[in-house]
Amino acid sequence: MSHPTTSRRTLFRTAALGAALTLPLGLSAGAAQAETWDMPMAYAASNYHSENNAAFAAAVTERTDGALEIKTHPGGSLVPGGEIFGAVRRGIAPIGERLMSALGNEHPIFEIDAVPFLATSFEESRKLYEASKAATEDVLAEKGLKLLYAVPWPPQGLYAIHEINSIEDMEGLKFRAYNAATSQLAEMMGAIPTKIETAELSQAFATGVAESMISSGSTGYDRKIWEFVDYWYDVQAWLPKNMVIVNLDAWNALDPQIQGIVVEEAAKAEEAGWAEAQRLADWYKEQLAANGMTVAPPSDELKAGFQELGAQMTAEWTERAGDMGQAVLEAYEGME
Repeated sequence: MSHPTTSRRTLFRTAALGAALTLPLGLSAGAAQAETWDMPMAYAASNYHSENNAAFAAAVTERTDGALEIKTHPGGSLVPGGEIFGAVRRGIAPIGERLMSALGNEHPIFEIDAVPFLATSFEESRKLYEASKAATEDVLAEKGLKLLYAVPWPPQGLYAIHEINSIEDMEGLKFRAYNAATSQLAEMMGAIPTKIETAELSQAFATGVAESMISSGSTGYDRKIWEFVDYWYDVQAWLPKNMVIVNLDAWNALDPQIQGIVVEEAAKAEEAGWAEAQRLADWYKEQLAANGMTVAPPSDELKAGFQELGAQMTAEWTERAGDMGQAVLEAYEGME
């Protein structure tokens, strides 16, 4: 199968150009003081999250006739991934993208999509997002931020340098952690958690700092993980999301008509991103296998072990998240 980048760029570029053709009458750079927003992102320019964000930025720039120009900066080139949330919160950058579950220390609500085996398919993930969106928006507002849109990663699988048939086989492995949930999971498995940002992954595995992780096929493909890791198990642990957020002061300073355009394009970006994540999920798995990795479903014993850990972590997350978390879970479980 061909590399998806060309088709993705064509798709996102077509969407951006289509949006440009709907430029509201009377809106030009003179409608408000022209402004440029720099948008830091943690992932490579070729990653579908980054491409989707670039298409969103281009559409906003086109539709506002340059009154608001958004410039994307992928790969942690402007702000390192771990610092993007704080940079947007403090107004150093007006807009940015961050992995939601990496923000568990800010509030438990951000971790909900990384609770193992709570939502393991795109359909379940979308329901969980809808159930938790209002609470997420409220927490962000308290921190001076506004949610524009969120896009999932494909279901998470287990990478390991040797064969894994049970939880016990994870004992002593150096496990790449990127949030509190993955650190906790590593400890529960008997692995050794090590915090590593995406941009540092290849070096970490090359030098033995990391020997295993739970992440999507997308991450493995982007980082050519087959050069260091032999196994990927499709455990479908969870579907974490990246969110694009904007500083509220910067948002409130925008002309209302420009705000409306940003909201419209954010909705389009969200839908495009979800569709692309789902389209690419199997493609990434095929590429891992094509490059020599053993790609397999988990053994019954490994799956049962993960489900047991997931139930324990769900209960612990609910306790940390309090009434808000309980309400979100009840809303999620009540959806058909």
